[in-house]
Amino acid sequence: MNARTTTLGLVTFALSAGALSAQNPFAARTPTATAAATATATPTATARRAVTFTKDVAPILQQKCQSCHQPGSIAPMSLLTYADAKKYSRRIRDKVSARLMPPWHIDRTIGVQQFKNDGGLSDEQLATIVDWVDTGTPMGEASDMPPDLVFPDPNRWQLAEQLGVQPDLIIRSKPYTLAPKTQDKWFRPVVETGLTEPRWVRAIEVKPVRANDRKIVHHVLAYLLQPEQGVTGLASSAHDHQMNAGLFMEWAVGKTGQIFPDDAGKLMLPGSQIRWEVHMHAIGEEIKDSQVEMAVYFYPKGFVPPHRTVLKMFDLSRDRDLDIPPNEKTVTQNFYVMPAPGRLENFQPHMHMRGKAMSLEAVFPDGRREVISAVSNFQWNWHINYVYATEAAPLLPKGTTLVFTAWHDNTAANANNPDPSQWVGWGDRTVDEMAHNWIDVTYLEQAEFDSLVAARKAKAFKKPVP
Repeated sequence: MNARTTTLGLVTFALSAGALSAQNPFAARTPTATAAATATATPTATARRAVTFTKDVAPILQQKCQSCHQPGSIAPMSLLTYADAKKYSRRIRDKVSARLMPPWHIDRTIGVQQFKNDGGLSDEQLATIVDWVDTGTPMGEASDMPPDLVFPDPNRWQLAEQLGVQPDLIIRSKPYTLAPKTQDKWFRPVVETGLTEPRWVRAIEVKPVRANDRKIVHHVLAYLLQPEQGVTGLASSAHDHQMNAGLFMEWAVGKTGQIFPDDAGKLMLPGSQIRWEVHMHAIGEEIKDSQVEMAVYFYPKGFVPPHRTVLKMFDLSRDRDLDIPPNEKTVTQNFYVMPAPGRLENFQPHMHMRGKAMSLEAVFPDGRREVISAVSNFQWNWHINYVYATEAAPLLPKGTTLVFTAWHDNTAANANNPDPSQWVGWGDRTVDEMAHNWIDVTYLEQAEFDSLVAARKAKAFKKPVP
């Protein structure tokens, strides 16, 4: 299939995918934030109990913000105390109203809205923060303050907490020393997994090993190399179309890893290897023996999940063909046809500093069109993996056309743009561009697909008993 890149001026235009505002596809869509801010000025809102930090705002910060906003973590300031929050209250209001923070940039006005890992603010939480700032940041009663959280080690295995078990296998890359000043580096070592028997994987997590390693690692790709004929465990409907096992796992800021659905997993074979691809950037100081590592969580021995999920890169750039002229905005599309019935497990756009938006629309064999997901305010320094809830993961029949659309802004209006006078094409560096989407696809047998669709319809139309 062909991708299409079109240069856009400042005129309005209609989007073929219908996913974003035709008036300004590069603007953040924040109707809920606007509504929340407006609501605080209504008589109903002013009649409510006054919002205070200790009773209302502190619990939100603990739940959504403090894991990053604490001393020694990745955020630029701490938000552990009332004094902290008051000092930065206007900045907090601006960031949450624009849906920039917490980093959850999925468009909440369109497409699937149920996720397993939703890290964003609800409309009610957003309105509470806005109300608190607009009414003068009152502290409230000290007795209402929730107990301080005890934060776990930021270098821990996070999925271990969700699964209730420690990893079954930990694989580290070879060490690499990065000079204080140098070009971006891509380190591609191959290491042994040490497996002596086949095992099915239920979850994978990747992270830099040390705090210093986090400072220089931009992203990590982990490829599973193993002697395999075809793709074992794949649905028969996809055998003639899916010729490889896909990427094993990808890591970037905003993505920890992934727990696969209960009926799916990945297969590791004896004698397998991991080929790492670690993208690093210099920070002005030498970082010695930097490493990344991967935790693998297995299903019980002997268990074989019904499905093997495949992490696919849906490339919008038509094999690295991006053309973004200076001082221009562009839209790029590419199209993929589902070769077999399947379930999409997640939505993870990947672009760089000029990236502004990406959408996915499904065009069904009967002609129906449905926007699956859209990120209309992409932030290049957060590569968030939006993992669909089990009951909401899109079920797509064979022959469905997936329409991916990406928008890039190479103008001075893009605050992230390092140089709008430069022509930009595809490239590995952050100053170059990309446009693809990492999606785990679980192919299904036709009978199972029909059964899942029927169950969804029955649940949707089931009326509560009075």
